[in-house]
Amino acid sequence: MSPRSSVEPVALSGIGEFDHECDVLVVGFGAAGAAAAYEAAAAGADVLVLERSSGPGGTSAQSGGELYLGGGTRVQKACGFDDTPDDMFAFLKAALGPHANEEKLRLYCDGSVDHFEWFRARGVPFKESLFDAPGWMPYTDDGLMWLGENAWPYNTIARPAPRGHRPETPMFAGGILMEKLIAAVAEAGAATHQDTYATNLVVDGDGRVAGVVARRFSETVTYRARGGVVLASGGFVDNDEMLADHAPVLLGHDKVSDGTSDGSGIRMATALGAAARRMAAVEIALTANPAVVCRGMLVDGLGRRFINEDVYPGLFSHQAVQHQPGPYWAIIDEAGYDEIAEADMWGVHPKYAAETLAELEESLGLPSGSLEATVETYNRFAEKGEDPCFRKDPKWLRPLKGPFAVIDPADGFFGAGRHGAGTGAGGFTLGGLDTTVDGEVRNNSGEPIPGLYAAGRTASGIHGEGYISGTSLGDGTFFGRRAGRSAASRKVSE
Repeated sequence: MSPRSSVEPVALSGIGEFDHECDVLVVGFGAAGAAAAYEAAAAGADVLVLERSSGPGGTSAQSGGELYLGGGTRVQKACGFDDTPDDMFAFLKAALGPHANEEKLRLYCDGSVDHFEWFRARGVPFKESLFDAPGWMPYTDDGLMWLGENAWPYNTIARPAPRGHRPETPMFAGGILMEKLIAAVAEAGAATHQDTYATNLVVDGDGRVAGVVARRFSETVTYRARGGVVLASGGFVDNDEMLADHAPVLLGHDKVSDGTSDGSGIRMATALGAAARRMAAVEIALTANPAVVCRGMLVDGLGRRFINEDVYPGLFSHQAVQHQPGPYWAIIDEAGYDEIAEADMWGVHPKYAAETLAELEESLGLPSGSLEATVETYNRFAEKGEDPCFRKDPKWLRPLKGPFAVIDPADGFFGAGRHGAGTGAGGFTLGGLDTTVDGEVRNNSGEPIPGLYAAGRTASGIHGEGYISGTSLGDGTFFGRRAGRSAASRKVSE
């Protein structure tokens, strides 16, 4: 094992003259960093953004682009939904739990409509139409989608309303989102230094963070931040050492990342005495197609159903990978398969097909009679429009009849599984630095570290042990904005 690079803080007294100076220095130019940079610059601060890659965007630009927003946005109203912050809070408290951060979550829900309008003001386009089916992301350009709000048990906890807001484009919308945020940051007057990797925090004699030491190719570059440093450099899914220490459930699976989520921001801050929180919390995505499993079923390696398949797909992914024996199989019959639009199949084709369930059991290596028993029970109740075991919505229930097809999540979407870990699952980390609602990083005594802020996946945000699409980009930008404003308001003179 190669030795870890040093992330120990550097004393201000040992720097001499800095190469660059600013009021607020933002480390990382994904969505959270962009939000922090924009707000700091809009507040009148001189802002510099460091980006380790050759261009901004990060993992945010490669994401689906969902923003989890609600409480009565104009898109929701146009689609006929009368949502409230209280309903949004009740749903997210359950879906992001157990142990969601209720202080941050309450602020996020109460400020959600204003946050949506902030995106609109930055030029992010939202079509006022609904994609009315479960899914990871729609193949249409609809601006609103369900993310499990109408599935049991969540439809008994809060009045269901779709809250997945999406920039107007089919499938992956993160590129459009970041294009608008990058332009807004430039228009606000912030400067960007690319190919620049922050390695160490600079600290003055009073323990205040005063800047960073960075590396640009083989050159060392120093940055003075008079007001504060905002760490928005992502999580740590690309750092297997940190995964082994904190979130080993993701080891051996694909990584949902642009490859730069190496935990550097978290490591720099904890070397200074920053506290971390929820470091074992993760998102797991099993590449089982919601369009298939809603019309059929998802079974584990013993041929058993284990959840209502119309929930948010990240929830059936967590249940599968963390609690059920694999491998996992999506089972559907010919009638159900024929209902699915080709674009909604995500380039996936059946791995096995058979006239009888006994043949499928043999092909899949399932215990004899296991799948037959599962389907017999499912069909008996589906004929009555019921699912007493897991309570799938009746609109997806009907008896399954041969011939049958099996989709293997390990095949991935659009063939991606053939190039990754091959497990059919991937994920990213949710834990990070302990921050106040204004992005101030706390130390292990619970006190803010002067001059240090964090947002996005570098920080521990609203999540407990659950996840819903759009809560990364939503949380990161919402609290990134607060961190940027806070850092700008505390700029100090030389």
